[in-house]
Amino acid sequence: MEKVRNYIDQHKERFMEELFEAIRIPSISSIADHKPDMLKMANHYRESLLKAGVDKAEIMPTKGNPVVYAEKIIDPKLPTVLVYAHYDVMPVDPIELWKNPPFEPEIRDGHIYARGADDDKGQGFMHFKAFETLVKTGNLRVNVKFMIEGEEEIGSVSLGAFCDEHKEMLQADIILVSDTGMIASDIPSITVGLRGLAYWQVEVTGPNRDLHSGLFGGGVANPINVLSKMIASMTDENGHITMPGFYDDVLEATAVEREKLNQAPFNLEKYQHAIDVAEVTGEKGYTTIERTGIRPSFDVCGIWGGYTGEGAKTVLPSKAYAKISTRLVPNQNHEKIGKMFEAHFAAIAPKSVKVKVETLHGGQAYVCPIDLPAYRAAEKAYTKTYGKVPIPTRSGGSIPIISTFEDKLGIKSILMGFGLESDAIHSPNENFPVEHFYKGIETITWFYHYFAEELK
Repeated sequence: MEKVRNYIDQHKERFMEELFEAIRIPSISSIADHKPDMLKMANHYRESLLKAGVDKAEIMPTKGNPVVYAEKIIDPKLPTVLVYAHYDVMPVDPIELWKNPPFEPEIRDGHIYARGADDDKGQGFMHFKAFETLVKTGNLRVNVKFMIEGEEEIGSVSLGAFCDEHKEMLQADIILVSDTGMIASDIPSITVGLRGLAYWQVEVTGPNRDLHSGLFGGGVANPINVLSKMIASMTDENGHITMPGFYDDVLEATAVEREKLNQAPFNLEKYQHAIDVAEVTGEKGYTTIERTGIRPSFDVCGIWGGYTGEGAKTVLPSKAYAKISTRLVPNQNHEKIGKMFEAHFAAIAPKSVKVKVETLHGGQAYVCPIDLPAYRAAEKAYTKTYGKVPIPTRSGGSIPIISTFEDKLGIKSILMGFGLESDAIHSPNENFPVEHFYKGIETITWFYHYFAEELK
């Protein structure tokens, strides 16, 4: 493996520039005007994989954005790793908060700043370069397949059908993913759990048109006021979600599991300082680690209506809107929760308004056993490069497609993330430590080495 380390060192500058080329393509999946950029990005990744050494790479259609599929089969009898990543990114608003143009990456203070620097171009590209390194140095000992989608940030709406259609092509022993984080730069961790997600947009309608707030205010229900009260009623003073039946299927963590979870290094004061809040809140009876890892949550992701322009306009709006999400835990079904929410939200609305609920996307929670050969390989890989045994953690985030893979392909996923909380994914000034990019490449090469050993 000495050749591997030398190869990475020799090609560091090229690796970084190639990552920058990928970042410069504004592949925002949620904005229709960027459709040409999605196709450009898919083509760019196809060419990148061919240069890295795959036997074939194709751009395969879906009902939405295409999937880039590639493979290198060195021996059908050997184990196979399926690498999953996504080439789409989040919108960049509010643009005025960026210190550099979001699609013109730059390095400041040892960090790459750009949209997609971490999520998921930086982390996904590590796999391209790890694979290239193993191929070019003659150290690849397993078969490798790549499935890179362009809709993760909008719920992977087309990938389930793609998996159904290409189930045989996608068969593998494990799915390898880097779209998560680690506890700290000096504390490696492996994500063994993800929360599920249910996401809606709600519309509350009052009068049939905007009204003068002086002539009608106090006599006609204001949809924004009503929506605010409805949202406020969704949680009680203990941070408990009030929707009837919401907790019925929650798989409660045992006392032993909770104790182990809280053994992870966590400094509440630093946590609050990093996000500039005076205190934390959440469900009573649980620590912050538990609230964000093993408990459900309810959040308003956006709310609007009425006049929001410069100056004053005395208007009583006809409509109010909100985007609402719940993070779910193992055993909660996002479709069941979705129907439950739609019925409950309609039930708590006064007769003075009409309510419409639209499901945007969702997915199940995921748990990975730590006794899998692939987990042991990942554990050894982190230990090799970081000098410490990684801590198994549960993430509060969701990657809905991971549970879909298990359901449709029957394959477990290993989540080898290298991001940090401070990377500001989905926010202005998203970044990724340069050291993590290179260390991630090296750690992934060691994963392949140990995985081949585990399955001999």
